[in-house]
Amino acid sequence: MPYFRLETNVPQEKIPKEFAATLCQILSRSLGKPLGYCAATVIGGVNLSFGGTFEPAAQATLMSIGGLGIAENKMHSKELFAAIEQTIGVPRSRMYIAYNNAPTSDVGYNGTTFHDLFG
Repeated sequence: MPYFRLETNVPQEKIPKEFAATLCQILSRSLGKPLGYCAATVIGGVNLSFGGTFEPAAQATLMSIGGLGIAENKMHSKELFAAIEQTIGVPRSRMYIAYNNAPTSDVGYNGTTFHDLFG
């Protein structure tokens, strides 16, 4: 149920293919969710300007059913920013993450919603 979408102006060919799987492992650990429910998308080569320049930058969205909040988001930010900076070279100061705590009824899965599956 956690989904992380990362868009960056770093060229796609400079992003390791396994980085999306690495992000799923971080999500699973950080959110305490089963790895089998975690999804991540990494989209490189986006026409993205941050602060009026085209130096390496990124924007991301993390959607999850639970596991998000004031204290939790600080922990998630620490883990995700570190991995992104280390792996693709986007400085922490040139990236945003928007957190979206979704209700179970707003996340579809397997032909229904998580509300029907887990109430």
